[in-house]
Amino acid sequence: METEKRVLVSCGTAIATSTVVAAKIHEIAKEAGIPVKVSQCKAAEIRSKVSTFRPHVVVSTTPVPSDLGVPVVNGVPFLSGIGMKEAKKKILEALLS
Repeated sequence: METEKRVLVSCGTAIATSTVVAAKIHEIAKEAGIPVKVSQCKAAEIRSKVSTFRPHVVVSTTPVPSDLGVPVVNGVPFLSGIGMKEAKKKILEALLS
């Protein structure tokens, strides 16, 4: 049995935008057969959330530090539809590694 992977979704307020992106991540993981736990946070909370939640990947719709120690994927394509295939690929690579 595979272990559950953790994805941290970050946006400016951790309300609307991250909720949309989190739903897309659940869909992507389900299609790939990967059990996931998705948590949402504000960009300002990202460092403390990474240290406590310990995600396998961070998906953010706003700029976050690049030195978090985990892969960071731009989540804007899940809102705009532009570049979604590449973002999805990067998320799956991080979850499967």
